[in-house]
Amino acid sequence: MEVSVKCEARHICIRLSGELDHHSAKGLLRRLDQEIEKALPTQLTLDLSGVTFMDSSGIALILRSQQRMQLMEGSVVLRNVPEQARRVLDAAGIGRLVSIQ
Repeated sequence: MEVSVKCEARHICIRLSGELDHHSAKGLLRRLDQEIEKALPTQLTLDLSGVTFMDSSGIALILRSQQRMQLMEGSVVLRNVPEQARRVLDAAGIGRLVSIQ
């Protein structure tokens, strides 16, 4: 899983590329925590345009990010969600918790 980070003011955008599964999720959770801790953003945007596969580990990652941002009175936005990942997110009802654009 490749990760690129852009931060402007208190908005952080993290672009993910590759497979978001149980193999990549643990390290990715750690990386997201570090980036959030460093930037202290009010908005976290996860750009999923490069995600080729996502399973329930992706749901856990998004929920964990949403919980962290909620504690900081911030929000999470998902952008450029591929069709396969969209089906997983829709089945879990993630759209009720985070904005999907």
